[in-house]
Amino acid sequence: MDKNLKRPELLAPAGDMERLKIALLYGADAVYVGGDLFSLRANAINFSKEELKEAVSFTHNLKKKIYVTVNISLHNKEAEKIIDYLKELDKLKVDAIIVSDPFIIDLAVEHTSLPVHLSTQQSTLNYEAIEFFKNQGVSRIVLARESSREDIALIKNKIDIELEYFIHGAMCASYSGRCVLSNFLTDRDSNRGGCSQICRWDFKLLDENLKNIQGDKDFTFCTKDLSMLKYIPNLINLGVDSFKIEGRMRSTYYVATIVNIYRKAIDEYLSDPSHYSYNVEYEKILRNCANRDSIPQFFDGNYGVNCQYYNGRVEVSNQDFLGVVLDYDIVSHLATIEQRNYFKKGDLVEIFGPSISSITFSISKIYDEDNNVIEIVRHPKQIVKIRIFETVHPNDMMRIKR
Repeated sequence: MDKNLKRPELLAPAGDMERLKIALLYGADAVYVGGDLFSLRANAINFSKEELKEAVSFTHNLKKKIYVTVNISLHNKEAEKIIDYLKELDKLKVDAIIVSDPFIIDLAVEHTSLPVHLSTQQSTLNYEAIEFFKNQGVSRIVLARESSREDIALIKNKIDIELEYFIHGAMCASYSGRCVLSNFLTDRDSNRGGCSQICRWDFKLLDENLKNIQGDKDFTFCTKDLSMLKYIPNLINLGVDSFKIEGRMRSTYYVATIVNIYRKAIDEYLSDPSHYSYNVEYEKILRNCANRDSIPQFFDGNYGVNCQYYNGRVEVSNQDFLGVVLDYDIVSHLATIEQRNYFKKGDLVEIFGPSISSITFSISKIYDEDNNVIEIVRHPKQIVKIRIFETVHPNDMMRIKR
C-alpha cells in the first residue's frame, strides 16, 4: 500500500441484523443502521434497542464501526423524547449518529459524548457551511450527492474535517432528499421517512390547453442510479474519508455484491496505485445486480439529460441471485445451498464470498435433502446439495454467471 494514501472507510447500509452481518463479513469497515425512532427509512425493519445492542456487539467484535441514523426532521411533539433516545445510543456505545436537524446536533453535544455526522439531508456543498457545522460540534460531513470533484477538492483544502461521499445507489430527483412532492400527492412525508417516490411515477404531459402531448411513453423524471466505480482512485486521491453505499431497503444479495466489488476495487488500487487497472468485469457485475442504469452523476461535471429517465424505463426484477451456501463437506465436496431463485442442472454459475476468489462452474448434479438426484431447483428456500471441487464457506453466495 502507498503510504501517502489514506485508506478510506467503506460504509455499507444495514436494514436488519442479517444485512448488517453480511455487509461486515463481505468487507465493509462500518455500517449505518436505523433505530426504531427518528430514522428516515420508515418502511425498513429497523433496529429495536435490544437489536441495536446485539448489532453494536457484533460490529465491535470485528473491530468495525456502527453509526445510527437520527436524521428525521424533528417536530415539536418529539422534542422531549429525543434526549432520552440519544442517551440510550450513547450508553450502547454506537460510534456516531447521523443527524440533519441542527437542534439534534445541539442536544447530542450537550447531553452525550456521541460523535455527530451531518446527514446528506442538509445538502452541504460549500466549505463555509461545513465550517459552521464543525463549530457546532459536527465531526464528519456527509456531502450532498450533488457534490462535484471540484467541490470536494476545495472543501478538503479549506476545512480539516472528515468527509463522507456516496459512491453507489439510488439518487433523489430533488436536492439530496428535500422533496415535498410525496407530501403533496400522497400525504407521506419524505423528510420523515415516508417517501412514496413520486419521481418514479409516470405522468401525462399537458400543453397550455390541458391537451395531452402525445409521446412514445409517459413522462417521468426518475434519476438513474449512482456508480462511482471508475472514480475510486480519484476519490482516494482527493482524501475522501468514507465511501458510502446507499440502500438500507436493499436485499442481502445486493449488499453483499456491492460491498464485495467496492472492497476489491479499493484494495486493488491501494496495493499498487501506479499499476492499477480498471476492471470492466466489476462494472458488469454491478450492472447485473441492479435494475436501473448507473452513472457517475454529478462528480465529473457532466450532469445532464443522460442522467435521468424521461420517457419511461424497464425495471426487471433481478433473478441472478440463486442461493446461499449453508455448509460445505470437504470429503464429499458437497455444498449445501439454500435456494433463492430458480436454477437447474447444466447452468453456468458463480460462487463468490468474502474469503474466496470467485468460482465458476457448470452444475453437474443436484441432490435434495434426502440425497435424491433432481434436475431443477424451483421451490422457495429449497435446501439442496451441489458438488463443488473448490472449498466454499457459509454465507458465500451463488449467482448466474453472465
